Amino acid sequence: MSRTAVSGSAMSEAVALDPGRLRGRPVRDAWRSFATAARLGWQMEANWTDPLLFFIYSVAKPVAAALILVVMIEVIGGSAGRGLRAFVVVGSALWSFVVSGMAGLAWSVLDDRERYRMLKYVYVSPSAFGIVLLGRGMARLAIGAMGAAITLAVGVAFLGVPLDLARVDWPLLAVAMPLGLVAIVALGAMLAAVCLQTRQESWSYPEAAAGALFLVVGAVFPLHVLPAMAQAAGLLTPLTWWLEGVRQALVPGSASAIGGDGSLWAELSGHATPGGIEITAALLATSALVTLVAATVFRLSERRAKDRGLIDRTSGS
Repeated sequence: MSRTAVSGSAMSEAVALDPGRLRGRPVRDAWRSFATAARLGWQMEANWTDPLLFFIYSVAKPVAAALILVVMIEVIGGSAGRGLRAFVVVGSALWSFVVSGMAGLAWSVLDDRERYRMLKYVYVSPSAFGIVLLGRGMARLAIGAMGAAITLAVGVAFLGVPLDLARVDWPLLAVAMPLGLVAIVALGAMLAAVCLQTRQESWSYPEAAAGALFLVVGAVFPLHVLPAMAQAAGLLTPLTWWLEGVRQALVPGSASAIGGDGSLWAELSGHATPGGIEITAALLATSALVTLVAATVFRLSERRAKDRGLIDRTSGS
């Protein structure tokens, strides 16, 4: 028997024994890549110091920001401002997700390209680049979740936020929270796509984008204080509906960031504040739109970066 025949017979037996070795297992491989990237991202974020110091560092910023805003409301609004404590504290706590989630994906690109010079090796690895990027971003999102939980706990324990677990709208919370996180990750993917194309000073882009959104999504003040065009931009942003949904779920009857006298929502809908069904429908529609746009933008950006050799090029920033 010829060597070619023997080789062909051995290959046939290998394929017959385990066809998955040639075809691969997409779901399992994607999950393993995601889990490995998430673990790597967490180790990179948390392995530089002892756990206690890392915990203090992670929660000090969101808690301090919430306390500053509460003090400002107390000084400016007096006794009337105390009714907005829950509004401000919950919005500040949730904003930790936004900053960490949006910045996490973009900074993962910048870390690997500028700091560690590893982006080109990550890109040519067997794992899909998008899956690895999502896994890396999850570590920062977890840090944001930790900061949000601590901020909310401080608000309940020391600032009088009326969080009653018996009154929480659990169905609305169960729908709004995951949809909002999907939207945050989609926005982070768009920022990562931008950072793939840009060179100098890219490190400031994620926080700049988050700061711009902070103005129009009703995080710490209602939209009706803004011009009509800014209110319209806020109504088209999924983060606005996510904040409104989670805020109304945690503290039912709290002040609305979307509705109110003189608001654009009241003029368009004919009633003062949106209900749970309206919030859910708007959040679902805007999140789906943002996710679709993010996937398209990331795919186009990845293709352009590969064609122009941007993946293995550093700017020294």
